Amino acid sequence: MTVKIGAVWDSSTQVLGGRTGVLMPIAALGFFLPSVVQSVAGLAVNENNVLHIGLTALIALAAAVMMIWGQMAVMAVATHPATTRADAIRQGWARLLPVLGIALIIAVIALVLFLPIIGSLVAAGFDFAAAAATQGNAARMPALSGSTAAFVVLYSLALFILAIWASARLMLVYAVVLNERLGLGAIRRSIRLTQGLTLKLIGVMILFGIVFLVVLLAAQGVVGVVARLLLGSSGVAVALAGIAGAAVNAVLLTVAYVFAARLYVATAGATAPANVDLQKDVPPAY
Repeated sequence: MTVKIGAVWDSSTQVLGGRTGVLMPIAALGFFLPSVVQSVAGLAVNENNVLHIGLTALIALAAAVMMIWGQMAVMAVATHPATTRADAIRQGWARLLPVLGIALIIAVIALVLFLPIIGSLVAAGFDFAAAAATQGNAARMPALSGSTAAFVVLYSLALFILAIWASARLMLVYAVVLNERLGLGAIRRSIRLTQGLTLKLIGVMILFGIVFLVVLLAAQGVVGVVARLLLGSSGVAVALAGIAGAAVNAVLLTVAYVFAARLYVATAGATAPANVDLQKDVPPAY
């Protein structure tokens, strides 16, 4: 059975339209509120000392945990039509620790893959302090030798391609952890479920990324301009633009994770291993 992305999207729109009342409070708590808190904290905590940096990091960590919980709860709602809001909240917390563990392992792998770039720069005597002082101004960046620059560019390109491929093949990791109670095996299971769909999923991610960026910038830009006209150049205007961005972020993330849940239902129903009872372990379609 071939999974059609169009059918998955149709199923996602049914969930979004039929379960808005269940999804909205979860999205508000899991996506909107953490983004707002981070934005406000970033404006309020702007002193460069250990206490304020630590507080900012703690807020960012708490926001990340809440957003991962939100992802799990949204997918719980979208996976099974009988899931209530209370069920989704409970399932999100119940599977949070395994998901955090897998996310940490993936982050460590990404860091290890990035180390050759750091190593090549260190070996070339790159001045990291001077680079940080340029604040992103490419014209003032310390010079690199041709061989080091070529390695960094080519390796970064290869790493980018690998990251795109991995993002597509690991799209269902959280859904697998949520529904099949797997740990590290969820990585292998996600790769199996997305077999044959890589290019389609990459296309979906690129399209979603473009829409996300355009809508986010438009919302922040419009709200920011109106706020500045009414309030002048103030922190309040910046905060309102951040709140608008958080609202757009919450809506689009909800759409993305509903899609991931519906993709899981479609692929698991078609390619579940022989030892899985589909009537018991794989939720039915909406």
